[in-house]
Amino acid sequence: MPIERITAPESDLPLFGTTASRRIEQRAAAMLPAHTLMRRAGESVARLALALAPHAQRVRIVAGPGNNGGDGFEAAMHLQRAGRQVDVQFVGDAARLPADAADALVRARGAGVHIGVQVPLPLGPHDLAIDALLGIGASRAPDGALAEAITSLSALPCPVLAVDLPSGLQADTGQPLGVCMRAQHTLALLSLKPGLFTAAGRDHAGSVWFDALGVDPADESPDAWLAGALYARRRARRHDAHKGSFGDVAVIGGAPGMSGAALLAARAAHAAGAGRVYVQPLDASGPTLDPQRPELMFRAHWSDAAPDVLGQATVACGCGGGDEVRAVLPRLLGHVPWLVLDADALNAIAADDTLRSLLRSRAARGHATVLTPHPLEAARLLGASAREVQADRLKAATALAQAHACTVLLKGSGSLIAAPDARRWINPTGNAALASAGTGDVLAGWIAGVWSQRPQDDAAGIAIGAAWLHGRAADHANVSVLRAADLIERMATLAASLERR
Repeated sequence: MPIERITAPESDLPLFGTTASRRIEQRAAAMLPAHTLMRRAGESVARLALALAPHAQRVRIVAGPGNNGGDGFEAAMHLQRAGRQVDVQFVGDAARLPADAADALVRARGAGVHIGVQVPLPLGPHDLAIDALLGIGASRAPDGALAEAITSLSALPCPVLAVDLPSGLQADTGQPLGVCMRAQHTLALLSLKPGLFTAAGRDHAGSVWFDALGVDPADESPDAWLAGALYARRRARRHDAHKGSFGDVAVIGGAPGMSGAALLAARAAHAAGAGRVYVQPLDASGPTLDPQRPELMFRAHWSDAAPDVLGQATVACGCGGGDEVRAVLPRLLGHVPWLVLDADALNAIAADDTLRSLLRSRAARGHATVLTPHPLEAARLLGASAREVQADRLKAATALAQAHACTVLLKGSGSLIAAPDARRWINPTGNAALASAGTGDVLAGWIAGVWSQRPQDDAAGIAIGAAWLHGRAADHANVSVLRAADLIERMATLAASLERR
């Protein structure tokens, strides 16, 4: 059975939370001979361990009180047979183990694996440790011996491979429940869990690997999807096309002191392929020309245009909008068919019930909207705190999408895209190099630029593709900080390389 490294998949991959994962496991176990799944899991853990640390002579496995510990017992037998020195530290009560784990413990002891409460085997930087403590069995903050074991694992000088989930990480949300293992690698078994890819999950899981253990979860509906590269692939242009074939984008933002935000969004829309890009600065003394991109057209009062003009454009509004953005929002909400709302546009709507009502009514008129909040902006729209949003990012994004009948792109580690019909995706690309001023403006502008060329496409698909490309450009940059203007050029280069013929 193959083990796959999960990085930036070509197509969507299904994600299953704790409840769905348990159902998949129960159905599969009922159809197979006793203990089959755990034996497959243990073999898989051992195979990956040998591949990740082929020169390790010593392996420490820390096994917990449930089936995750049983996977560790099974892995210990295979590693010992492969010639490694293996010690298992068992943090639990053998008399209370589930049936599969109890069987694995008996088998491991019968094979001569050293299993004890304390592990004397010292480890060096080239050895390996395996976290088989909790997996999806974590439902509260680890304490006592479990917490001590996690702390000890984290302090080891060698890499740690987590089985299914880093111990202490919540499978559905990606939030640590308390003390939480920070592994270099995680092998997800049977199903990929959402918490591995959003919030703190990516920091704690390290590189994520997956083995379905020969089980097809076809009867189970995913809780979300890990977004694939397919959404980001740019379509080849017809030879007889002209600039009018690729739509108009208007970028409205850049209040006093923030003109750069609007310029970055406009440049991104242009680089994404929009036929024409207009900029309406919200600063009367703002720029009237972008010397680096003279192709951009500045219109001081674009939002005052006739409804038929507004009704043919894609608009990105709010990038550096300040308080001035409030005045232009009613016309945009009422007349623009494809609208991307970012930053101060979201703050204005959160503070104004009339604007919120106009936003909600857009879908009934056939108008589509993409909101691109960061957690604090999302919190303002939900009447919550940023901490509450981050505690369950999937839930927050879904609530926003359904409350406002919009597509929502909740930014952050593992950006989330939620459609109003409850479809949800987690973006697998990106890193902290994007934690730089202006990168969010680039994302909003890029969404508008792609959308102007494909107005008939699903808004969620447009947002997914932009987020995927935005993150992948940062992955390829191999820098600790990626400046927003440089990000645009990297996205353009990457988009060209992904063009479909």
